[in-house]
Amino acid sequence: MKLSRLSDVFWFLPMVLGIGALVLAQGLIFLDRALDDTDLGFWGGLLYRVGASGSRDILGAIGGSMLAVAATSFSITVSVLATASSTYGPRLVRNFMNDRGNQFVLGIFGATFLYSLMVLRSIRDATIDDGSFVPDIAVNVAVLLAVLDVAVLVYFINHIARSIQVSTLSARVRSELVAVVDTLYPEEQPDNSRPAVPPRTDSAPIVSTESGFVLSVDENALLRAAESADCLVEVLVRPGDHIVEGEELVCVHPPERVADVTEAVCKAVEFGITRTPYRDIQFAVQQLVEMAVRALSPGTNDPYTAHNAFNELATGLVPMARRPAPRLGRVDSGQTVRLIVTRLPLTELIDDVFDAVRIYALDAPVAMTSAIMLARRIGIAAVDTDVRESVLRHLALIDAAEAASTADRVNVDFCRGEIDVARQAILSAS
Repeated sequence: MKLSRLSDVFWFLPMVLGIGALVLAQGLIFLDRALDDTDLGFWGGLLYRVGASGSRDILGAIGGSMLAVAATSFSITVSVLATASSTYGPRLVRNFMNDRGNQFVLGIFGATFLYSLMVLRSIRDATIDDGSFVPDIAVNVAVLLAVLDVAVLVYFINHIARSIQVSTLSARVRSELVAVVDTLYPEEQPDNSRPAVPPRTDSAPIVSTESGFVLSVDENALLRAAESADCLVEVLVRPGDHIVEGEELVCVHPPERVADVTEAVCKAVEFGITRTPYRDIQFAVQQLVEMAVRALSPGTNDPYTAHNAFNELATGLVPMARRPAPRLGRVDSGQTVRLIVTRLPLTELIDDVFDAVRIYALDAPVAMTSAIMLARRIGIAAVDTDVRESVLRHLALIDAAEAASTADRVNVDFCRGEIDVARQAILSAS
């Protein structure tokens, strides 16, 4: 598993905190042994000394209570996950799983329990042959951890209440969308990018050796492999594609070089069991579209959540529309095109968004107005004619759907008027 994926693993941060607690406990016990019977002066007067029996009681109370609080916190988290999954969609559960706040809270409670347990086992009474030993420094640190845990519990209650709010969820998904847009469609094209010229030579495919969703394609590794093998590699898959073992990943020109880059290609394409938004822009868009669609369902009937989702989509798609289409060719150090990458065109993302709008938002004027404004923003910002024409085509389809709708005619006429205004604004900006 790559380090960049560890934020999606719920157990990673609690595991690190648990290991840190064990190391801290052993280190402080060792320090207590080294300073045993040593006069610490002023600092020694700050230590709270209660003897072996009192230290056991304190550590037992701290450890037991922290384990109970951790169990309660975990129950609250599971309840929030169930609510988010049923209300906003199962894809958004990942946002709770990789939330550092939730991971830290459960991790610090578990770490305090482990710390107390390790310190507790080191306490010896005077009846033991080796003599009594009470790690006063470690016990005092346990008390400080308990005070910290109380503050963490208050933070957790506030954090979990905020994290379930629509604005928080949509803002987190929006930040992922903006990040992937900046990564795949930057304002400044890479220095080694060139227009992709379709090769006219024969080619040979390299097929996948496993099945699953494509999470990422290491383009730099493919470029190095192609340069080393003196060939051209044409990437056929994008992050988010579902690939079955035996399906094509890339084409190699000329075909006799295929054996030289097969191993590098298989290593460069990372697979997983579920899609992530880090390199998959379609998935990032679909998360916000799903929020809007679920909000418009009869069981939820919350058009303002859909309105908010469409506004968040504008944050990512409008800057993307302002940028020129990415150059897909990549050259090596000798300025020879060695790699042709692939990017999802904005027109496909527009199809994903406005097909859903036309199906689900006809009877929700609040959401429809926001969707029309999204189309207007994209159309005005678009520097590519294909993008502008795609937006106008979807506005025409929505207009026809509204005209055929049996919804309240006042709302229909209002939405059709907004469509006309958006259409005129886009045509004026072109």
